[in-house]
Amino acid sequence: MNITLLSGNPKQDGLCQSVIDAAIRGAKAGGVSVSEIRLCDSRLIRCQVCDDGWGTCRDQNICSFGSDGFTQIQTSLKQADVLIFATPVYWGETSEALKSFLDRLRRCEFGSQGALSGKQALLIASAGGSGNGIITCLHQLEQFCRHTDMAIFDRFGINRWNHDYQAPAIESAARALAEGRVCGETIQLEN
Repeated sequence: MNITLLSGNPKQDGLCQSVIDAAIRGAKAGGVSVSEIRLCDSRLIRCQVCDDGWGTCRDQNICSFGSDGFTQIQTSLKQADVLIFATPVYWGETSEALKSFLDRLRRCEFGSQGALSGKQALLIASAGGSGNGIITCLHQLEQFCRHTDMAIFDRFGINRWNHDYQAPAIESAARALAEGRVCGETIQLEN
């Protein structure tokens, strides 16, 4: 099994990166390889809305402008068994880098016929400052997962007031995924 973490975080440190690192630690503790794709380090363009609104993305599941690095990242996501999406919250939404990428990707991977269909996803939204906007950001990530028919394993909203208990929970969730826990699987509770 391999896990790919798609990061919309522009920073190498800080609140968002600390929970990304927690997810990576958890997955590694579960015995799997983890690759982090940092979208802010790439030079991806936004969706060009080809022709009448759909181009090769709809018919062939590829982006006509994929040579900017998009196709390589899309291939990595297709090859992953589990995806983790992590982003800082900007104005109640994902980071611009992640939003732009997901706008392109959902056109190529829409519905149950796409290569992402059925993959499990862990969603992480990290809000600094006021801590507001987590719910709408997570909703945006959920909508992407629904459009691509992914199974949402769990969602985490992080801010500076809950980091102390949410970061370990993220680490545990990533480990559970790495160890083969399946979305919707009931676990036995200890009495």
